[in-house]
Amino acid sequence: MESTRSEVVKLDAVPDFGAIDADADGLLRDCFQDHPAYDRAKDNISFLILGRKGSGKTAIYRRIITERSADVFSFGHSFDDYPWPHHDLQAQTGVPEERRYIHSWKYLILMSLSKVLLNRDQGQPWGEDAFDSLGALEEFVVDSYGSRDPDVRQLFSPEKELRFKTGFKLPFVEISGERLRVRELPTQAQEVNRAMQHHVLRVLNPYSFYYICFDQLDLGFTATQPEYGQRLIGLLLAARDLFISARDQGKKLNVVVFLRDDIYQDLQFEDKNKITENYTTRVEWTDSEEEGLTLKQLMESRFNAVLGDTNRAIAWTDVFDESKEMPSRQSKYKHICDRTFLRPRDMIKFCNEILAVYKIKTRTGELAAFDNSCIHSARDAYSDYLLNELDDEIAKHVPKYKDYLEILKSIGSEKFSFQAFAERWEERGRIDALDPVEALAKLFEFSVVGYLKTGGRGGGSEYAWKYRDYRARFDSTAETFRVHPGFKEAFDLTRSSG
Repeated sequence: MESTRSEVVKLDAVPDFGAIDADADGLLRDCFQDHPAYDRAKDNISFLILGRKGSGKTAIYRRIITERSADVFSFGHSFDDYPWPHHDLQAQTGVPEERRYIHSWKYLILMSLSKVLLNRDQGQPWGEDAFDSLGALEEFVVDSYGSRDPDVRQLFSPEKELRFKTGFKLPFVEISGERLRVRELPTQAQEVNRAMQHHVLRVLNPYSFYYICFDQLDLGFTATQPEYGQRLIGLLLAARDLFISARDQGKKLNVVVFLRDDIYQDLQFEDKNKITENYTTRVEWTDSEEEGLTLKQLMESRFNAVLGDTNRAIAWTDVFDESKEMPSRQSKYKHICDRTFLRPRDMIKFCNEILAVYKIKTRTGELAAFDNSCIHSARDAYSDYLLNELDDEIAKHVPKYKDYLEILKSIGSEKFSFQAFAERWEERGRIDALDPVEALAKLFEFSVVGYLKTGGRGGGSEYAWKYRDYRARFDSTAETFRVHPGFKEAFDLTRSSG
């Protein structure tokens, strides 16, 4: 039976199970799964999609902006080469800080929609009202930017001149020669946007779907730069306003914003709770088949893509030999999941490392599937990867986090007491202005550590982890902690209690 399975699977011929970066993942399109966050964005229920780095936000973004049909239109903004200095000049003065960038974002969104309507929506004009407004939009865009399809990176070039004619008159606004330099746009942005929004919403076909998407907003992120937070808040408020305005007029428009939840957590603004409760969804995965979309399903779709058996579907147990449990009587699936942050990129990376070990082992002897030894041998490389991934998330929030990690390494055990951490904290001369409780709280926020709490689901004790429940709060009275198992090898920890 084992040899038959080996003939079907042929793992040694597989190059990998995909890339951890959505932009480089050749299997992404074929293996994409309709995550609830994707469905809620497509169905115009949520416009803000939150998730940890690597949770799959960019996969959803790419799926939305690449889908094409006669009644679905999209435009994506990915800000790796965006001219932020030009955009920053559009900040309004004399308004609350959180509202400084609302109108510049609205202008960008409305111009993006104009590009779609003028160049991609072949069903326009869909009606009599749309005919007049489409003409007004075309006249404004062409006269101002010299093209029906201007480069969005040039929209805020300071010396550009916006030109307004009959179909695009701005009431109550005096503009010399019906022209307005972009550098002067902040003074008239509200009226310009009001006119644009009026025409754009009239042109949107009520039977079509329109999506303007924003990704890679974490590029250049710094927790100490107020302008960065103000910029993001402006985008969220602009997206919310246009989302609601379109819905109220019976139009299917969603301005979808993809944002790391650690960055969103740092933002503070008046309407944040309303957006969180009414318009937000999270990209989350589970290791339990009873609770939602699982990492096992994610990998099985990839197994089938690369192994290509047309006679039957390839299951997890065709690739992993689950006949023998891992230590602590865990299945291989559970053992791997416990060492991830329940993110696709973690699972893909771990499986790729296991595959690499498997290929080495099969040179000296045939293995029908991934066994315990393959997983054990892959853990060192995977643990180093997870530590490197952590740096991208935590470094700008907790500048001295590496000093905190050195304390965990010096304790030397996966499980430790608060007293052990506090003693080593004092020995190192108090790393910064924080005390040991505050330091552990910051490590908890990024799931480097979890704490033991009583009264869990089964009535006993269990560890609380932020990555498993974003609503989890740190308990400052906790006495027992555990380092995330994925860091065990990178920190050279033992399993004993410290």
